[in-house]
Amino acid sequence: MLSRRVLARTLGVDAKTVRVDRVELVAEGIEVRLRPRIRFRWRCPHCGARCARYDQRGDRRWRALDLGRTKVHVVAAVPRVRCVEHGVVVAGVPWARHDARHTLAFEQLAAWCAVEMSSSAASRLLRCTWRTIGGIVARAAADLNDEELLDGVTRIGIDEISYRRHHRYLLVVVDHDRRRLIHAVDGANKQTLAAFFDRLGPDRTAAITHVSADGAPWITRMVELRCAQATLCADTFHVVQWATNALDEVRRETWNQVRTRRGRSRKATGEGKVLKDARWSLWKNPEHLSDREHAQLDYIAATHPRLHRAWALKEGLRVAVTAVGPEAIDALDHWIGWAQRSRLASFVRLAQRIRAYRTAIIATIEHRLTNALVESFNTKIRLIARRAFGFHRVDALIALARLTLSGQRPQLPT
Repeated sequence: MLSRRVLARTLGVDAKTVRVDRVELVAEGIEVRLRPRIRFRWRCPHCGARCARYDQRGDRRWRALDLGRTKVHVVAAVPRVRCVEHGVVVAGVPWARHDARHTLAFEQLAAWCAVEMSSSAASRLLRCTWRTIGGIVARAAADLNDEELLDGVTRIGIDEISYRRHHRYLLVVVDHDRRRLIHAVDGANKQTLAAFFDRLGPDRTAAITHVSADGAPWITRMVELRCAQATLCADTFHVVQWATNALDEVRRETWNQVRTRRGRSRKATGEGKVLKDARWSLWKNPEHLSDREHAQLDYIAATHPRLHRAWALKEGLRVAVTAVGPEAIDALDHWIGWAQRSRLASFVRLAQRIRAYRTAIIATIEHRLTNALVESFNTKIRLIARRAFGFHRVDALIALARLTLSGQRPQLPT
């Protein structure tokens, strides 16, 4: 009896709920015949209610944790039962999920392997197919406690991430305080964001105090419509990116004016090559420039004052939005006036955009809440997709991302 209890513990099943009838050595490995104890027989797999027996079918097999280098299968005769609520179903067993062909301990180990390594490596280690790993990940993700993820949320970050060509996006929502992924769904648009607020419910939505985003108009409009009490913070990285794009527009205009036109396939020469090679000098922060790049900036200041003025505007906005205190707000207002008087069309348009987002940018300066955490989660999701060399279905990517980043990572079976 003691050896059977030890064997049950080795298989990852509870000896208090399961009885080991016999163990056989077969061609495929070891076959362990189990039987639920009286209290756990004839249970509905959905509601757990004890039901009347409907009929008896043949034996069912489940893959269990390997014993050393030997595969182990669990075998049991499981009847069908008639549940008052769910009708005729196969009776549940304590060692496996309903409709699963692996024990709970095996699936727990497989889910841990899927999070820590690629599906191909996990399938080789566990001696199963990668489709089996995908199915286990989907079942493990379905068991996550979504209500726990959404309870107590006060500061969230919203962003979109491209997961496939032709503009296929995921909507990603992150909890800033607990630093975990709370929502991911296929499609980044007003409908999917509205569905997230519907899932959140009116009470939890009313508890949200801050929302960080990248300044996308559809996110701004939906937050103002569904979560009006929250303070919207514009991500400073994207604000500086707007200025960098405006600077690059001026650089291209200047390059087109001075370049030597020698055909599309010819390399840039003369002054055009100087401006082309100076891109990184214009884009990088001054503290990160090398001596050569400092010399390039000095040359641009002497020969192309219009382009140098655009670079100064970009740097002025970066300093304003990354500063702290009332001086940062004054610097932002001063920059808006400077850009509007710059006579640079791209920066005049940018000044109008900054004026429209002024409240959100000031909120970021005051509360120091950016989308940096959300961007880090986006990078991890891209790493998950890259490690798997892509996914056939987006549901598989979402399931593995939730399992990895939601703060409820699977643990090794003990």
